[in-house]
Amino acid sequence: MANIASARKRIRQTAKRTARNTARKSRMRTFIKKVETAVEAGDHGAAREALRLAQPEIQRAATKGVIHHNTVARKISRLSARVKALAPA
Repeated sequence: MANIASARKRIRQTAKRTARNTARKSRMRTFIKKVETAVEAGDHGAAREALRLAQPEIQRAATKGVIHHNTVARKISRLSARVKALAPA
């Protein structure tokens, strides 16, 4: 256990930041799962709406430093490709 005040403070900050980042990542995964569920159900309208809501949430995770920007680009690209493939011809 840390004895120095600054080290104790650093531990508190790390715990707070870890909890915040975990919540952000979990929220992002939930939004992604909603899109994937709609795609698997074959519901184009619901999938588009879910993607529209998920996109800013995923990008926010990158802005806050939870995940890398390229990871965001890849995830959004793959999700939108799957949604686009459902489009009624």
